[in-house]
Amino acid sequence: MAEFSEKYIITDEIKADEYLVNIGPQHPSTHGVLRLLTRLEGEIVHNVEPHIGYIHSGIEKMTEALSYPQIVHLTDRMDYLSAHMNNEAVCLCVENALQVEVPERVKYIRTIFDELQRLASHQLWWCASGMDLGALTAFFYGLRDREDILDIFEETCGARLTLNYSVPGGVMFDIHPNFQKSVKAFITKFRKKLPEYDKLLTDNIIFQNRTKGVGVLSKEDAIAFGVTGPTGRASGFSCDVRKHHPYSAYPYIKFDEKLGTDGDSFMRWKVRMDEMWESMNIIEQLIDNIPEGDFAVKMKGVIKLPEGEFYQRVESARGEFGVYIVSDGKKNPYRVKFRSPGFSNLFTINHIAKGWKIADLVAIMATFDLVIPDIDR
Repeated sequence: MAEFSEKYIITDEIKADEYLVNIGPQHPSTHGVLRLLTRLEGEIVHNVEPHIGYIHSGIEKMTEALSYPQIVHLTDRMDYLSAHMNNEAVCLCVENALQVEVPERVKYIRTIFDELQRLASHQLWWCASGMDLGALTAFFYGLRDREDILDIFEETCGARLTLNYSVPGGVMFDIHPNFQKSVKAFITKFRKKLPEYDKLLTDNIIFQNRTKGVGVLSKEDAIAFGVTGPTGRASGFSCDVRKHHPYSAYPYIKFDEKLGTDGDSFMRWKVRMDEMWESMNIIEQLIDNIPEGDFAVKMKGVIKLPEGEFYQRVESARGEFGVYIVSDGKKNPYRVKFRSPGFSNLFTINHIAKGWKIADLVAIMATFDLVIPDIDR
């Protein structure tokens, strides 16, 4: 045991009444190929160390041999539940570097897709988190309602998960003739379904006892760790990129940034539930006002960015996703670095899980809403 501890994590000797437990790398409560090396005393967590890299794909290195349009299609393999936002971030970075202004129609379409993607992501998070905590019924409810959004995606761009819809200069093709009708029908339906989610879990006293006061992350710690997205906002950290650095059609709309105060697992849950209402409000402001015009501007066959450094951030379903490109003026980037929200969010786990039971660790992980390829990339 001593040799094992020295090799992996433990900087001090394991006590007689402590032991190590591996959660993962294949475990239903880790939402992906993640390994948590956990030191326990009975059921009490003394230390948690995430071990990542099991699904590392080398995307950042691969981009150095690809053209800019090709890079777009790699990014939706990272956070596949924020595929459209990731694609859009690369496109915006390229467009800003070239000082290309896309048509207003493109801005509206991209933003509607952003919010539909956010809703689809939050639905899957909701149902999977409920299942993690023992509410199996939630999984079927969430997947049932999420299918409506995936059908809308498929009708317009032919894909349901990794969309590949945004391209530098616009979107790959115009929206389907039924798009606006289908989106409005979904919003009307989902406004009636979302209260069911609250009845099932949010207002459930057992669920509240499992999450309230559990895994508290303070505002100061959220800022120090670089935590963004709903996880950061649940701690009172105002970090919504759509508000602070608006892009696409976000400057044209009004919506509330949902902030919490408690920073616990329940507040991380509540912020995401509230954000689904805001996403519907955003879509309703845009869906009947999509401007006429082109769905893309004509770009050169070979795109070359000017020499320099360029950065673009967007608000993915999990937080700030950033694209940093270093260009030497060639058709391939000299270096690309992605800022994934899940990486910073994950590494707060040891800080906030100490002293809680292993069942509470599962609840904390569930409300982090991690997608592991976003971390490993």
